[in-house]
Amino acid sequence: MWQEAHEAAWGSAAPSQFWVALEQPGSWGRLAFVESKLDPKIGKALQAGCSDAGGRALLIRSPGRHRVQRENEPMPRTVFVAGGMPSGRPWLLSGTIETPEQLLDLPFDTLLGDDPEPATNALPSLSRTSTSVLLLCTNAKRDACCAVVGRPIVLETASSRPDQIWECTHTGGHRFAPTGVLLPSGVTLGRLSTPLAIAAIDAAQHGLLAGEANTAQHLRGLAHLPQVEQAADAWVRSQIREADVTALSTRLLAPADDDHPGRVEVTHRDGRCWQLRVSRRTDASTWRRNSCGTEPVPTVSWLVEALP
Repeated sequence: MWQEAHEAAWGSAAPSQFWVALEQPGSWGRLAFVESKLDPKIGKALQAGCSDAGGRALLIRSPGRHRVQRENEPMPRTVFVAGGMPSGRPWLLSGTIETPEQLLDLPFDTLLGDDPEPATNALPSLSRTSTSVLLLCTNAKRDACCAVVGRPIVLETASSRPDQIWECTHTGGHRFAPTGVLLPSGVTLGRLSTPLAIAAIDAAQHGLLAGEANTAQHLRGLAHLPQVEQAADAWVRSQIREADVTALSTRLLAPADDDHPGRVEVTHRDGRCWQLRVSRRTDASTWRRNSCGTEPVPTVSWLVEALP
């Protein structure tokens, strides 16, 4: 099983420059934005608006007993909008909206930047918050393992960190379940446990990555980076035990593919610099399931090496 495997999780986060999370109670279905009780036209438009601007939309629900939404019944919904990470100044907005279609008023193209004001101008019910949030995938219809191993962690963590952990739809990387995304940074973690989830939430309050999460087993990557740069960033963090999520910047010098390693330059804000070779490695001798119910496939991971 991937939970017990030693393959590095580095470079496996689904790339996203910003995040929009909308509360949607009840069951979600495999394709949550069109199969839940959310109006599928709104769901499609929200997904497309985020994706076209380089971001990602997720549906969320509170831990424990889920609210029941009756047809045509108004229901205020919690919303989180996280942006600014590409600029090195992450921010998070939270609040409630009366109807899901209000989210379509967001100026998606501005969410990459360091100023949340265009978003709050569009949705005045949202305001900036310093409270970190962990969204943990429990989308059973997409992957049963996510729900089986994820929901107990959500419930246990919610008892000590209420309102800071939410169930969410598919985040990618089922093989690393339980997997979650921290907002506002977009740090994506895998193989989570309750103690690790709590530590990650607490560290994120200060813009930091928990030491327990700064390992090849758990750190999947900073989602605003391409995956080859996620792997390079994570390698440097593990080498120097860098916790500040904005301390490093990356620059792709040569792209990577299955046949050729890439080259990435990682720079610390204090001036230190690393030149790294990053290779996509397929291990045909080790096969694992990428998702519950699928056939085993060769394992894929990133190998990072320092250049002289």
